[in-house]
Amino acid sequence: MSARLSSSKIETDFLVVGSGVAGLRAAIELSRAGRVLMLTKGHPLESNSMYAQGGVAVALSEEDDVGSHLTDTLKAGHGLCRREAVRVLVEEGPERIQELIAWGAKFDKIGKRFAFTREAAHSRSRILRARGDATGNEMVRALMSYAARQPRIQRLDRRFTVDLAVVDGRCCGAIVLNEMTGERTVLPASAVVLSTGGAGQVYARTTNPGNATGDGMAMALRAGALLMDMEFVQFHPTSLYLPSSPPFLLSEAIRGEGGQLRNIKGELFMHRYHPEGALAPRDVVSRAIWSEMAATRARHVYLDVTHLGAAFVKRRFPTIYATCLRYDIDMTEEWIPVSPSAHYMMGGVWTDVQGATTLPGLFAAGEVACSGVHGANRLASNSLLEGLVFGMRAAQSAVAHAGRFPGPVRMPHLEELEQGRPTDFDDPEKLRSSLRRLMWGKVGLVRSGDSLISASAQLVRWMRLLTKPFASRAALEVKNMVQVARCITDAALWRENSVGAHYRSDFPEPNRPGWRQHSQLLFTDGQTSGSAAKERALVLSPPAPVRGKPGQKKAGRS
Repeated sequence: MSARLSSSKIETDFLVVGSGVAGLRAAIELSRAGRVLMLTKGHPLESNSMYAQGGVAVALSEEDDVGSHLTDTLKAGHGLCRREAVRVLVEEGPERIQELIAWGAKFDKIGKRFAFTREAAHSRSRILRARGDATGNEMVRALMSYAARQPRIQRLDRRFTVDLAVVDGRCCGAIVLNEMTGERTVLPASAVVLSTGGAGQVYARTTNPGNATGDGMAMALRAGALLMDMEFVQFHPTSLYLPSSPPFLLSEAIRGEGGQLRNIKGELFMHRYHPEGALAPRDVVSRAIWSEMAATRARHVYLDVTHLGAAFVKRRFPTIYATCLRYDIDMTEEWIPVSPSAHYMMGGVWTDVQGATTLPGLFAAGEVACSGVHGANRLASNSLLEGLVFGMRAAQSAVAHAGRFPGPVRMPHLEELEQGRPTDFDDPEKLRSSLRRLMWGKVGLVRSGDSLISASAQLVRWMRLLTKPFASRAALEVKNMVQVARCITDAALWRENSVGAHYRSDFPEPNRPGWRQHSQLLFTDGQTSGSAAKERALVLSPPAPVRGKPGQKKAGRS
């Protein structure tokens, strides 16, 4: 797998956008059928996969089975999972992990047996980990190493995918920006697989790296693909809270090993909110922390592991221990200040169980996709497994699609695909900062109709400023962030109930009429008044009334 390619004369069969677990697994599978080009924004190791600490959930232990894993996943999803997708995840997951082990991945063992651990909302100990708390890093390392040995996989780093190329209703390539030279190029392909990760950067506090700006969701939306369940943003309960430093994820596994949560007064409080205490589902724990912070007028609570023993903590959580120590916090002797942060997108580009989107030629896997496995709230450590399972499936589906369109892809010139000449945008970082504060304050862990209406109005105003094509990565990212933020906000405004990671203070009840429906978002072309020009407007698909039951919402695609 080469990283030194010129984009001027590139021929490929398949494009993969992103280089995390899902993208790498897709590229490996695609290489069995043709030439693969991987596009990476910035550095290839800057992905959510690399930062995944806790582990990967898989039913491989003697005490576990796929049925229990399925049940736990469905329960965590609060009735909004796609059962077929969950079944695929848990049944194919063990084979994908065994495959990864054969490719060189090394998971922690006790003696000759894998060291399975338990995390919140799991009924069994089924979490595989690597190097204590570096599971995602190890999985990416193994996949990259294997991909590097495949001669038909090539990689272009520091290439920002600006937009998808759609010709005659089919996705057949992408417009790509060389971040080093500013050159824009059209890259044709028989099929495109999106694996661009999530959009945590739309929030002021997030565990995601700086490049998690929702690019794949935004470009898929602009290309005509359907987005679903965008209101479901998972907030991780425990990220390091320091006023002058960005949040740092403190793995679910810490509570799985016995870590406890204390409020600013030093009181244990989780037993007041859920019978499972600190091992309750993430949405419950996050809101409990939020409530304790409000009740005590504090900006954080504490995570306490001092009772677990220094030797165990250092061995089990070496990365977390070292990071805390850099901030002068010895977690073996003192409590760690923590608060919730935006962590994971359950919604995204709708796909079927084969990874196909509603746009022919476009496929998606990983956090950018809404495969249906997570429902309203992701079960801890299911994301890395999803990347493996559906990365492979999306690739197989892309190969089948390409087989129906033999011959070279004929692409229009760049000028025909882009609407106007790219320009600069004044101070995109200022808008980025304002957006993140807006989303954290009004579309965060606790929402209301009033806060969402206010946020939506501001986002509409910003979108009007961002209609032109832009030349720089910074401006393009902000454009994507605003569009994705609007999707999250409008979907959250539409869902007038509280379920899973979505909580409305004005509609706290979970089971209101139509609660099983899924939000759907599309861009549609609408005619502007008094002008022949067309305006692209964001439309949330409204529920159709069920016959004989006025006002009841019709179930959407599931």
